[in-house]
Amino acid sequence: MSISYEEFFAKPKAEQADLVWEHLFVKRLPVSEAQIGVVTVLHALGLADFVTKRDLAGIRAWFAQQDMEEYVEKVFQLAKVKYVVMTNIPFVKQETEKWLQGKGTSKRFKSALRIDPVLSGDWGTITACLKEANLPETLEGAREFLKTWAKRIEAIYLMASTPADFQYGPHDCPRQPGWPTATTLIDEVMVPVARELGLPQALKLGAMRGMNPALNPCGGGDGVVVADVAPLRALCQKNPDIKFLATFLSRVNQHEVCVLTQKFRNLHIYGCWWYCNNPSMIDEITRMRIEMLGTAFTAQHSDARILDQLIYKWAHSRKAIAPVLVEQFQKLCRAGWVVTKEEVERDIWRLMGGSYEDFLAK
Repeated sequence: MSISYEEFFAKPKAEQADLVWEHLFVKRLPVSEAQIGVVTVLHALGLADFVTKRDLAGIRAWFAQQDMEEYVEKVFQLAKVKYVVMTNIPFVKQETEKWLQGKGTSKRFKSALRIDPVLSGDWGTITACLKEANLPETLEGAREFLKTWAKRIEAIYLMASTPADFQYGPHDCPRQPGWPTATTLIDEVMVPVARELGLPQALKLGAMRGMNPALNPCGGGDGVVVADVAPLRALCQKNPDIKFLATFLSRVNQHEVCVLTQKFRNLHIYGCWWYCNNPSMIDEITRMRIEMLGTAFTAQHSDARILDQLIYKWAHSRKAIAPVLVEQFQKLCRAGWVVTKEEVERDIWRLMGGSYEDFLAK
């Protein structure tokens, strides 16, 4: 198929989907992890006949008939997931308007306050929102803004994806003359808010936003870099009373952050994020983590951009993680430990969310 990015994204969504279906599912076998994921979801939803017939129109007709609330619950039941945590952005008007309307959300959805502009030193975005909220365009105003939104959405933690060139410390520079640095915003806005409200800070490190801007309309232009772990180390050292959750996008970072987690009780690593969310990577990363950390980490998180992904990402992750656990339990048995069913169930629960909940509660 010969079509430019611009031509593709200029088409209506339905026509884009037609092209994707034709060229990635009909004219070639859908063998990538993401493609197999789509097949897994459709089969789980009972649409196997449509898949066999390559009937995209039939699939669309089925989805068009679904009640939204019933479908949401169906997905959670099929995924065997209790709840998810949304990352809600107070700097995006499209999102804040929904919250200001006061409509409730399902108990299946919890909230985290996403504060990327703070860690990227984007004072322009922050001050624009402060002005809109009739708050002073100061660090104090920024703190008040975050506190107000954290309380409004009942955030269970603060969250940010760091920029590719993220720095924290004396070598950090402002993005523009006259702006505070990301370090200043972290120390004088993020940390005080987290401390006052008793909220952990979740960090996702290693993404390069807009690596190919031509793909940005679908969110597909982002890439991966090897992140500098030093900022996370410095944050943990400087703020022992603040809990940090962290996940890294690059395979290269995984060993270093395992060692870091051994050294700081206020750090918890979780999941195989995005480009690491493939069975081969999940297997490798989980093996290393369990060998180094025991059960003091969270093996996987939902990592879903759309609801339906919950079904396949958890199904595929469990299949990848299970053999790793079986092998470790067998090693333990051969070493002389008598393993009980209750112990196995307890520690699988820890790896699949229990350690995370314990970390947040301590």
